[in-house]
Amino acid sequence: MGMSVTISAADVRDAEEILKLRYLCFQSEAELYGNYRIDPLVQTLDSVRAEIAENLVYVARLGDEVVGSVRGSTDEEGTGRIGRLCVHPRLRGHGLGARLLRAAESGLADERAATRFRLHTGHRSEGNLRLYQRAGYAAVGNAPGDDGVMMILLEKEAQAPTAYVASA
Repeated sequence: MGMSVTISAADVRDAEEILKLRYLCFQSEAELYGNYRIDPLVQTLDSVRAEIAENLVYVARLGDEVVGSVRGSTDEEGTGRIGRLCVHPRLRGHGLGARLLRAAESGLADERAATRFRLHTGHRSEGNLRLYQRAGYAAVGNAPGDDGVMMILLEKEAQAPTAYVASA
């Protein structure tokens, strides 16, 4: 019998596993751009701990192993900013990235009152772009990241809570 993957809020005790997972997951992105100094690969353990303390960070677990992660924050205009979405290479293609994305969106809408969501990905990251477009995101521009990689900015509006109407 196989184990199921669960998604929950990260704890500071998860910081080291998240850092290692990001390092593994973002190797393919670094190779795609020929740039091994992209932000997720030069992040420190202390900065991951700070992310967990300041932001909404979710992890996907297979048993005790962290196999996916995403972070979210909200800016002063109520825009939920989602980033660092990653799934262990052996579990990609099974919908886990979409589940993590939905968890971040739900958390940002429910806990931080986000009215829209914004994220970015590298312009050559076709799999990421497909995931985000399937989730309802649309490209709104591009800009170079701090690491020099051209990033495509994507946004979507947060869904209003569904109102249920009783009829007689």
